[in-house]
Amino acid sequence: MTNNTQQIVNKAWNFAHVLRDDGLSYMAYTEQITFLLFLKMAHEQTEPPYNRKPIVPKGLDWPSLLAKDGDDLEVHYRHILEELGRKPGMLGEIFKKARQEIQNPATLKRLIVDLIGTEQWSSLEADVKGDIYEGLLAKSASESPKGAGQYFTPRELIKAIVDVMQPGPDDTVCDPACGTGGFLLAAHDYAVRSYLPAPGARQTGGPGLNPDQKKHLRSGFVRGWELVPATARLCIMNLYLHGIGPSGEEATKGAACPIVSGLDSLASDPGDRFSMVLTNPPFGKKSSITIVGEDGDLEKEDHAYERQDFWTTTKNKQLNFLQHVKTLLRINGRCAIVVPDNVLFEGGAGETVRRNLLKQFDVHTLLRLPTGIFYAQGVKANVLFFDAKPAQEKPWTKRLWVYDLRTNMHFTQKTNTLKRSDLDDFVECFKPGQPREKRRATWDAEKNPDGLSGREAQAGRWRAFDYDDLIKRDKINLDIFWLKDKSLEDADDLPEPGVLAQEIADDLQTALEQFQTIVEELKE
Repeated sequence: MTNNTQQIVNKAWNFAHVLRDDGLSYMAYTEQITFLLFLKMAHEQTEPPYNRKPIVPKGLDWPSLLAKDGDDLEVHYRHILEELGRKPGMLGEIFKKARQEIQNPATLKRLIVDLIGTEQWSSLEADVKGDIYEGLLAKSASESPKGAGQYFTPRELIKAIVDVMQPGPDDTVCDPACGTGGFLLAAHDYAVRSYLPAPGARQTGGPGLNPDQKKHLRSGFVRGWELVPATARLCIMNLYLHGIGPSGEEATKGAACPIVSGLDSLASDPGDRFSMVLTNPPFGKKSSITIVGEDGDLEKEDHAYERQDFWTTTKNKQLNFLQHVKTLLRINGRCAIVVPDNVLFEGGAGETVRRNLLKQFDVHTLLRLPTGIFYAQGVKANVLFFDAKPAQEKPWTKRLWVYDLRTNMHFTQKTNTLKRSDLDDFVECFKPGQPREKRRATWDAEKNPDGLSGREAQAGRWRAFDYDDLIKRDKINLDIFWLKDKSLEDADDLPEPGVLAQEIADDLQTALEQFQTIVEELKE
């Protein structure tokens, strides 16, 4: 997050405290900001240098808000939300069931004039809407014992994943748990950027982009599902303001929105197949559905999905998402999915899923992520890369390449955040776009068995494991590590006290969650 964006997040947070005094929760406040931000940015798009056709009808736009004061402003804002929620297509999806939560007209005016109105949001390079949303969630998490309850993928990690996956203008990219749209936006940006003309050229599109590809990038390139309506709303808004989705006559006729909101993507096979899946599914241990009890209260009930396309039936949400993702891929389709450690080592259903995945797909790369990079505590995760293949008797996985970015690496959300440069060595080792035969291990059994020689930060972190060796491991455990933890050998190599305390807290949090799962299973 840039300093400029951080200042805007801090400014937005200060307004949150003001609205908190008016009885508005942080989440409700964040949603109100998304509505106002959209109206402001939609207006900016109609002015130089963009000069685009208005996407918000006159009288329901940003200038109409600026012209009102007092009670008239509050009434008009409510009217805008109601009217735009009735519009077809993506515009209607953004404002569907939107409610005016700011009851004080003076506070609403300050929000419009002092926070939203003073910035030229379209000119900021960062995805400021997502940054503000995630920044507020992070702050809310730090001030609430329960935390934000949502996991957002660090932007720098998204960039590195997209850089190695190299989506092109003919791909169809899917995220079945798309959140605020980070993967979808990054993939679209990469595909467009990769085909831009040389500096000084006159073309607005890339030299290799034909009209069909330009149309596909706008209306067929991305597809996503998001269970939480408020989060889906922000994702749709992001896509809309980036020129992704039905436009012009398509939009006025109510063409389908590329994001499915409020629907459990695990419930069924959508039938569509995609050339690429990029996703970070939610990390809750168990799948559950929300039901209304006899007393009228909302209750969560554990749920195992019975699907013909799944290899096994389980209540483990991450294993279900992994099975769902393999279904979404077309033949030769490619996937990068963030998974917690338990997906790599859990027995029973976990072993069944891993065995089938290694046999029926080409599971070629595993990136072990460091701790401290997610907002939530206790998260130990990995990125699994695999390709879909046609049916055959022989296993498709020949060799799994593992990059260990976790051992002897210490990151925090405040003092040592993950940077894109921290992933440069992984991207270089991955050799995107090249045959995997050209990959070379940086680990050597004789020269650096502990990974402590050469370039200190990267030495020995990249290593390959043959399929025959993987399949012999107990429960086909893919939670593989080989580097020596320097802090176990020398107290001088221990991380800073704050980082160490956080890592201990993360381990305890993970252990507590595992014990809680055992307790719940014993009750059944």
